[in-house]
Amino acid sequence: MAEAAVFSKCAWRLIPFMGLLYVANFLDRVNVGFAALTMNKDIGLSAHAYGLGAGMFFIGYFFCEVPSNLIMEKVGARLWMFRIMLTWGLVSMAMAFARGPVSFFVLRFLLGVCEAGFFPGMILYLTYWFPAATRGQFSALFLSAILIANIVGSPISGYILSAAGGVAGLKNWQWLFLLEGIPSLVLSVVTLFYLPDRPAKARWLSADEKNLIHDVLARDVLKPQSLRAALLDSRIWLLCLADFGIILATYGLSLWLPQIVKSMGFSDLQTGFMVALPYAVAIVAMILWARASDAHGERLWHVALPAMLGAASLAVAAILGMGPWTMVALTFATIGIYGAIAVMWTLPQSLLGGTAAAAAIALVNSVGNLGGFVGPTIAGYLKDATGNYSAAMAVFAIGLAMTAGVAIAMSRFLDARNTAVVVQ
Repeated sequence: MAEAAVFSKCAWRLIPFMGLLYVANFLDRVNVGFAALTMNKDIGLSAHAYGLGAGMFFIGYFFCEVPSNLIMEKVGARLWMFRIMLTWGLVSMAMAFARGPVSFFVLRFLLGVCEAGFFPGMILYLTYWFPAATRGQFSALFLSAILIANIVGSPISGYILSAAGGVAGLKNWQWLFLLEGIPSLVLSVVTLFYLPDRPAKARWLSADEKNLIHDVLARDVLKPQSLRAALLDSRIWLLCLADFGIILATYGLSLWLPQIVKSMGFSDLQTGFMVALPYAVAIVAMILWARASDAHGERLWHVALPAMLGAASLAVAAILGMGPWTMVALTFATIGIYGAIAVMWTLPQSLLGGTAAAAAIALVNSVGNLGGFVGPTIAGYLKDATGNYSAAMAVFAIGLAMTAGVAIAMSRFLDARNTAVVVQ
């Protein structure tokens, strides 16, 4: 009971703030989807060029992810998160001054470079505070910030687009980037004073509480391993493939969803509220699903089943086209996507320890996030080629089906005692 109370105290102290940071992060990453409603025409972007530029973020992300996570483990989360947030906020605001395809591509690439390391750094940070057996639900609480960012950010973005055009001579999409970059700058400074590097440095924990956390985490800490161990571990590369399929669907959908919804005949403001709906439903489902995974001590099937739900729902959306029932299908797809994400991110750190764990988390995220380049880019190409979004939905469904297949294969062929399959 004492353990539960201490970890609950840590969760209440850290996860809401970490979630707030991720809300700012995700908003700056995907608000380009709303900006595109008017920006594309203003700066001369075709659907293909927009998709390519939106995905360019993940190329910069890919090259800097692993080095960033290794640096964070050496210098500490507090200082490194400050650096990441400050630079991404500045670049996000600079997006307001894109003048054509080339500057759009360059700024999206730089945004990826600056943001690299934030998400895997936060996942690694959770391992400093919470044991493996309960990490699924705490990861889900942190990841719910993605959904909150869409629930809150989508109506706000829609309102800015509908109300800010022409103020101080700037376009509505320019105000979108400028205003939504400010929270990142403010929170970067707050992070310096609020976020302790590890439990041992938390002033709000007593000595007994710090010792309890250390002793509990010591039970499931794996033997420290090197960077080379992560790079040569076939299980980590399988997780890279699984994450690639999830991310392809996640960003393929989220970066195009505002345009998909608006094509159904909604105004900018209405589009903001409609885009928020699937995420509002998914946040509850994701947390409950992660709790079920912890309760059953099982991970891989808890990745495979929601991935299959997402794949089936996107296939239905592709068949339906852009009709009223499409939003229902996209809601179930969103539930499936985020249910799979929440549980999948308990896996890399349960396989390796030490530097290898930091590298494995970053490697899975960096390779997986190449799906964030492929998904939006393919969607833009197919939209130009076909004039609709159905073919893109089918591609996103294939990505999730691949994720389900990888998870099922791992559950069958890995030893049943492996912590990737069963959490003791």
